Amino acid sequence: MARVLVTGGSGFVGSHTIRRLLADGHAVRATVRSSRPAPLPVETVVADLTSDDGWADAVDGCEYVLHVASPFPAVEPEDENEVIVPARDGALRVLRAAHAAGVRRTVLTSSFAAIGYSGVFDRPYDENDWTNPADPLPAYVRSKTIAERTAWDYAAEAGLDLVVINPTGIFGPVLGSGLSASVAQVKAMLDGTMPAVPKASFGVVDVRDVADAHVLAMTTPEAGGHRFLATTEALSYLDVANILRRRYPDAPLPRPRTRRPGRPTQDVRHRPHPHGPRLETPLPRRSHPRHRREPALTSQMRVRPVDAGRTPATTRRDPCSACSVP
Repeated sequence: MARVLVTGGSGFVGSHTIRRLLADGHAVRATVRSSRPAPLPVETVVADLTSDDGWADAVDGCEYVLHVASPFPAVEPEDENEVIVPARDGALRVLRAAHAAGVRRTVLTSSFAAIGYSGVFDRPYDENDWTNPADPLPAYVRSKTIAERTAWDYAAEAGLDLVVINPTGIFGPVLGSGLSASVAQVKAMLDGTMPAVPKASFGVVDVRDVADAHVLAMTTPEAGGHRFLATTEALSYLDVANILRRRYPDAPLPRPRTRRPGRPTQDVRHRPHPHGPRLETPLPRRSHPRHRREPALTSQMRVRPVDAGRTPATTRRDPCSACSVP
């Protein structure tokens, strides 16, 4: 078994990836910010995407690096570089440290944000599609696109073995105390702070499938040099609320948002945000999102996806505290 570095070990995807690695018998080291220790018992190193400090120690002795960490703004920043710069430069710091340490392969967590926010309306999206970062898009979408492009450019220049995972909206059970944006939306539905939902859809993938994809991307020889779209199907906000309503009938779950007289309905952009569309960002109405139903993951790396119709309900045991895997 190998020693693996996981960046962002205290996060939603990072903690599930660590859990899967430990179950497979790998030795795991995780980078964390000092204020958020990893929720699982692994070796930790403090390292920040905005600083060179700590990265050489973090990768020392590791055979693989899974770079999961990336900044996600709670609200749209006034200066987009608050998100873009740490995402891009942080990826470069990790890749450079991995290359200097002679790791066998690096797996980068990107997003559907880097695939499907520009100009595809006549067919499903796939791994050949790219968001154009020059388009007027939210800072997070541009940050993921720019960071992934930068990572591929560096990998080509340095001869680094790189694989990229591009998930859509990630839902599922929580291992730590922090809530991702997607889990926070489920919590808001369950506790009544989201009383109504917009008419919008987004792609859904189970966090455990995303973790499996990272580990298989690490160990599958033929995955090198490829990106993998991780998704199952599109759900609307109302679909998610109805799934939760079947499991938690007494919860104050939202109903469809009603249209105000004389005011046109505004929808969030149809292409799914990686953690669900931003409620506060009205964009022109489009058709429903379409993705390829992950044949690359299922055929090349044998991921067996969890049914999207069940995933949102697994997000909650107690949405106000840390949750365990059912």
